[in-house]
Amino acid sequence: MALPGLRGTDHIGFTVPDLDVADDFFVRVLGCEFVYSLGPFAREKGEWMQNHLGVHARTVMRRLNFYRCGNGSNFEVFEYEAADGQAPQPRNSDIGGHHLAFYVDDFDAALDYLHAEGLTILGDPTASSSASLGQRWVYFLSPWGMQFELVSYPDGKAYEKDARVLLWHP
Repeated sequence: MALPGLRGTDHIGFTVPDLDVADDFFVRVLGCEFVYSLGPFAREKGEWMQNHLGVHARTVMRRLNFYRCGNGSNFEVFEYEAADGQAPQPRNSDIGGHHLAFYVDDFDAALDYLHAEGLTILGDPTASSSASLGQRWVYFLSPWGMQFELVSYPDGKAYEKDARVLLWHP
């Protein structure tokens, strides 16, 4: 059995320490489009925040912004004032660790642009092998240290020649 009516990913939500810094990064640096903002939200009484969002009952969600980035999923970006403190950002190897990957047509031009913006690039670009042969990728960090990936495979990946299902590709 599968989730009835599943069409795809509507949005990816994540929390940043400063929504103004994140807005500059998403709009000016990456070229995403700001769509709308909500907040603040807080509950003086009751357990709504805990029951609905899994956070401390007195946490304040200061603001959230929605962004549209190219042809991919939407982003819902939060800034919270956590009533019980905030945990450090997870690494990829931590439970809940993650990264967001952006597909680009011209990998080298995009990488040069990230360097010019002064962003931290993690290592040298990697040419994938095996099923991902044809792909190049590199991780980079946002101004607040969140992990992102630049990826491109303009001629496809090796797995595609025999695949029953293809991964999303722009």
